[in-house]
Amino acid sequence: MEIRRKDSFLWGRAPIKLLPGHRKQQELIQSRGSGTNDDTQKPNLDVDRVTPDERSADVREQNKNVMRCRKFLRGKKKFNMDPKKGVQYLVENSLLEKKPPSVATFLYKEEGLNKTAIGNFLGEREEFHLETLKAFVDLHEFSDLNLVQALRQFLWSFRLPGEAQKIDRMMEAFASRYCDCNPGVFQSTDTCYILSFAVIMLNTSLHNPNVKDKPSLHCFISMNRGINNGANLPAELLTKLYASIRSEPFKIPEDDGNDLTLTFFNPDREGWLLKMGGRVKTWKRRWFILTDSCLYYFEYTTDKDPIGIIPLENLCVRTLQDAGKPYCLELFNPNGQKIKACKTENKGRVVQGKHQSYKLSAASQNERDSWIDAISTSVTRNPFSDLMSLRRKKVISPAPSPPPPQS
Repeated sequence: MEIRRKDSFLWGRAPIKLLPGHRKQQELIQSRGSGTNDDTQKPNLDVDRVTPDERSADVREQNKNVMRCRKFLRGKKKFNMDPKKGVQYLVENSLLEKKPPSVATFLYKEEGLNKTAIGNFLGEREEFHLETLKAFVDLHEFSDLNLVQALRQFLWSFRLPGEAQKIDRMMEAFASRYCDCNPGVFQSTDTCYILSFAVIMLNTSLHNPNVKDKPSLHCFISMNRGINNGANLPAELLTKLYASIRSEPFKIPEDDGNDLTLTFFNPDREGWLLKMGGRVKTWKRRWFILTDSCLYYFEYTTDKDPIGIIPLENLCVRTLQDAGKPYCLELFNPNGQKIKACKTENKGRVVQGKHQSYKLSAASQNERDSWIDAISTSVTRNPFSDLMSLRRKKVISPAPSPPPPQS
């Protein structure tokens, strides 16, 4: 190659006059050089014929992988927006098998998935979702863990939905899996189910600042009497569970910042309302969004983050007579307790709200009545106590004895 490049360089310039002896010497060098070049070029020519194809195949494979990754990311975003559509998109693009074990593994191991979306998907009652839930729970290993340790692991893998029926299905699956991993700890899955709810409620009572009367160990033991198929659970077991929750609350998985925006994507109702201040009793115009059993309010419609959040759990709503505002409504706690809400201060610090009730004013009677209807539909009760009460009745109440045979 070196000779060839030098020859090309020389032939590109003006002819050089050589003496006869020098000309013969140059002819000999060129004849040898050209033969050497032919020999050395042959393998390179073969390489040149193969390399472009190989390079082209590599490029095609890289492009294919890039497109696959882009589609996979798009599928995850779709899942976070709408879990069913996200899974359908991934299946249609051959990125996920439509089999419960495959979907369960995807939900359990894939990073960047919205924990709330995972919970909503697993809580559906269709057969495919029920099988996926079982496969998802089976991915958890609860062997040799006490109930609180197992619940910590389980409740960290998704966010528990707010609907009672979904909670019931998911906790039923958890109780079944825990008993399979730890045979002999409880008399039945019903016992595990009831105690799991009791632990979750204990966690809320001990660590919620709105609950003033914290349950004692004695109270916790008393509320769980007779749940082990009519017998009492060992006091040592209940003491250990109580101590674990008291020392460290459950960690609830937090979704990333984009999830709050997704929360407002399809609200139950939205619009302008006047809101009475908590400390300073003045009316301020706020943009309200009602969704997922929460009332969010913003200063402007273009704001990304709300300045206040009012969970509607256990609240009531009613019309309110006000001398200055004709179309008012009021949110209040029927138990007379302070409403558990939060707001954002000027420096971005989130603080607990100080409202005993929320007074709002609409622009017309129709608008006020529409808001009251929408809020009434969205108001929820804590489902844990209802579900636990139903199961307690099943476990503690003895089955009616059959009538004596007629003689």
